[in-house]
Amino acid sequence: MPNKLYRFVRFIGVPIFKLLYRPTIIGSENIPSSNRVVLAGNHTHNFDCALLISSTKRTIHFLAKDELHHSKLGWFFKSMATIPVNRRTKDKEALNSAIDVLNKDSVIGIFPEGTFSKDGNLLPFKFGAVVMAQRTNSAIVPFSITGKYRLFKKGITITFSKPYFVKGDLEKENEILREKVIKLIKDCEK
Repeated sequence: MPNKLYRFVRFIGVPIFKLLYRPTIIGSENIPSSNRVVLAGNHTHNFDCALLISSTKRTIHFLAKDELHHSKLGWFFKSMATIPVNRRTKDKEALNSAIDVLNKDSVIGIFPEGTFSKDGNLLPFKFGAVVMAQRTNSAIVPFSITGKYRLFKKGITITFSKPYFVKGDLEKENEILREKVIKLIKDCEK
């Protein structure tokens, strides 16, 4: 259940974000309205979290670099349902926190690249999304973000694919997820 600050920021922020950036949202019906789900896709900009939040009415718990929690705005990020991740190690505490969220039939938002690419090319995926999905029997909904954030102009698009479940070897499943995101990106760029 989101706290009051999250609900307030969402109530005010989503309409403002949509007015400023006019995102195109495709396939949001693929995000289940209940049950546990991992939203996983490419990372292009600091505004990507706002774009995801604008795409569903469900509360999204994001995995976010721990530096945000230790900044002057740390109180804000803690209030916004983020889970801090130490990207310098394999952070088991962050993984366990995310698994706890999923076990409560909630939504995790994750950018498996771990950061956004400086040259626009998709980086290798870390295993967090598929590990969480497998351990909690959560659906994964792949997404792609294409285009640019431009004030008062259409330019940014987020596309959601159909949900699926992780079935086998994590290395193979991680590559399947990455290939699904690549296909979404290529389909949007046509």
